[in-house]
Amino acid sequence: MQFIDQVEIEVEAGKGGDGIVAFRREKYVPAGGPSGGNGGRGGSVIFQAVENLQTLLDFKYNHLFKAENGGRGGPNNRTGASGKDLIIEVPCGTMIYDAETDEIIGDLIEPEQTLVIAEGGKGGLGNQYFLSNRNRAPEYALPGLEGERKMLRLELKLLAEVGIIGLPNAGKSTLISSLSAARPKIADYPFTTLVPNLGVVRKPTGDGTVFADIPGLIEGAAQGAGLGHDFLRHIERTRVLLHLIDATSDDVIRDYNTIQQELQAYGRGLAERPQILALNKIDAVDREEVDLEALATQLNHLAYAPVFLISAVTRIGLEPMLQEVWNIIDQINAIAAEQVLS
Repeated sequence: MQFIDQVEIEVEAGKGGDGIVAFRREKYVPAGGPSGGNGGRGGSVIFQAVENLQTLLDFKYNHLFKAENGGRGGPNNRTGASGKDLIIEVPCGTMIYDAETDEIIGDLIEPEQTLVIAEGGKGGLGNQYFLSNRNRAPEYALPGLEGERKMLRLELKLLAEVGIIGLPNAGKSTLISSLSAARPKIADYPFTTLVPNLGVVRKPTGDGTVFADIPGLIEGAAQGAGLGHDFLRHIERTRVLLHLIDATSDDVIRDYNTIQQELQAYGRGLAERPQILALNKIDAVDREEVDLEALATQLNHLAYAPVFLISAVTRIGLEPMLQEVWNIIDQINAIAAEQVLS
């Protein structure tokens, strides 16, 4: 499946139906008056968030979405049929912007959440509406109004509680495949992962938590270098960042600082997000040449964050690391609950 997370589309609500001019012509109604009905309302364009979509691929080749027009009014004061609303399904986490002003219109997060994005035009009035003591036989009606028309930009930000970040080849895809049922492409060259991968990791209680494997960031990612600029947005909604560092690197501290600088440059509070650090691939490190415990201590003093020694391939150290993830998420939930009560 192709992963598309930004598209521009045009939506157009339905035009209201025209009112008509008509008069009663029944055999036994000699003084038949105006009987032209009103036009029906045009259909609206409505966005709805659904759980079974993870990409905006459906919008790649179809850029115009138009709701149904309202029906024309009928004789005998019959109102025209209302146009059918157009319901457009989008993935949960879709943000909708006005493409011309860049103003945010809506953010669809919850499943089945809806947003009316373009209102259908009102139906025109038939001549029966204009009947009065001064005008007993009005011979005019009003046309229906045009529906709203908008140019939109849709931007998908994945909904995941934990974002796995790190330089290319840090082992992010291997980690998410070890923790969940996700099966991303894994190879020993940079930029194996070209799209974010989602995996559900089960807590000891049985609840599932969504982890997102974010494609490798490199120096300059926040300014558009590499793949990171396209996918940094996907960690904006995460509650915890799991920063994976390759323990076999010739400069672990440099690698850590590179990612932190990109988070800081991107902004939007990412650098302040709770982090857990994990030195990965410890099974491939020569312990006689590299003091992993000293490295972990140095990182801990630098990041003020817990540091774990793990191997995603052999699953060494994964349980303590996950327990820390659950602890931080529980603390965040407790704080949120207190704020709601207060």
